[in-house]
Amino acid sequence: MALSLPDADDNNAWRLNTPGADGWLRSARTDAEDKFFMCSADGHVQEPNAFLADRVDAKYKDRLPGIIQMPTEKGNASVEPKMYQKTEGFRPAKINWTKPLEGTDKIRNSGGRDPETRIAELALDGCDAEVMFPNKGLTMWATPDAEFSHAMCKAYNEWVWEDYGAYNDRLAPMAAIAPGAMGLAIEEIQRVAELGFKGLSLPCKPVFGPPDVDDPNYNLREFEPLWDCIEEVGLPVTFHVSTGRDPRTSRSQGGAVINYAIHSLLPSAEPIANLCASGVAERHPSLRFGTIEAGIGWVAFLLDAMDEAYRKHHMWVRPKLDLLPSEYFKRQGFASFQEDLPGLLVARELGLVDNFLWANDFPHHEGSWPYSAQAIERTMGHLDDGERAKILGPNAARIFKFDIPERYLNHSDAAEAAASIGGSKQ
Repeated sequence: MALSLPDADDNNAWRLNTPGADGWLRSARTDAEDKFFMCSADGHVQEPNAFLADRVDAKYKDRLPGIIQMPTEKGNASVEPKMYQKTEGFRPAKINWTKPLEGTDKIRNSGGRDPETRIAELALDGCDAEVMFPNKGLTMWATPDAEFSHAMCKAYNEWVWEDYGAYNDRLAPMAAIAPGAMGLAIEEIQRVAELGFKGLSLPCKPVFGPPDVDDPNYNLREFEPLWDCIEEVGLPVTFHVSTGRDPRTSRSQGGAVINYAIHSLLPSAEPIANLCASGVAERHPSLRFGTIEAGIGWVAFLLDAMDEAYRKHHMWVRPKLDLLPSEYFKRQGFASFQEDLPGLLVARELGLVDNFLWANDFPHHEGSWPYSAQAIERTMGHLDDGERAKILGPNAARIFKFDIPERYLNHSDAAEAAASIGGSKQ
């Protein structure tokens, strides 16, 4: 299926800026003779409106996320009713219908509706494979009721496998898991592993909401059966942004920027610190875990801060670890990004090239689709060909066990990744 795009509109013209790729051995351009193998570590499905209502127990249907109409001001019938997004764990979010999307923003917003069209849309961006996450379904974790969250996660898993299971070699959905319901979560992990899912999506906090010392968290021993199960099935764990607490904490002036940078992205660091500092990663050396869509610029700071605390607060640190916290991340962790020059600038110097995963976040607006080549050229010029290649595709193929098409295997980075998953080819 051949697709084409209109020229970038004024609001997106900046996406076309690039210093070029002179001297690069390979290219991210879709029509390049020697193109990189590119696997986006983060994309979002477009669920139908009733994907949960059609599958959950009747007792939960009135509690499902959805759109509600709020009363007009002082009962004034001439005032247009206000529509809000209703989700148990979020404050009501007003829906703004007054600014319809236009141009490439409109195309992006409606993309990815079915697998075949999605494959064609990804091809416009040079993308060969994709790891997929919920879209509407990101609110499945937005409740402190773990059993309700589990019911929604299981319904999502059933829907997404029905629609995408046959395309799992190129479009791999992550199975949604509600860890607060421990026994049910373990049963679901075993079920989705048997089906063939390539990975798991856990919320950034096991129980949704602001930090509370009395809430269970991933560093505690009570979650050991969960990690035992995940290690046994051999699936990587992902922590997607905006799944731990309400990412819409700030209101009014600057809220769109503040909420994205502070309340959506940064809380994703918490589960990484939990696993690296608590002994979970040490006790489960084959457990792979990482953040999705949170960027990578913060990784260097977090690793250094954890090691500093481990050394300088030695009198309080428990447990004593065989390695520094940062070394567990380098051995077992990963993080995806869309455009993140600060993180890429230190990737080589800090030994993190193997831990970083490129993603275009299709079809979300904070992603780089369909101008990823320009974004890659803007941010990866200082890396060498092998470093760029690993970050753009083979790292994700190794973690999520994607077969790499044979046409890419004449390069050592792709061949090494293919060998790590059994040398399989398409």
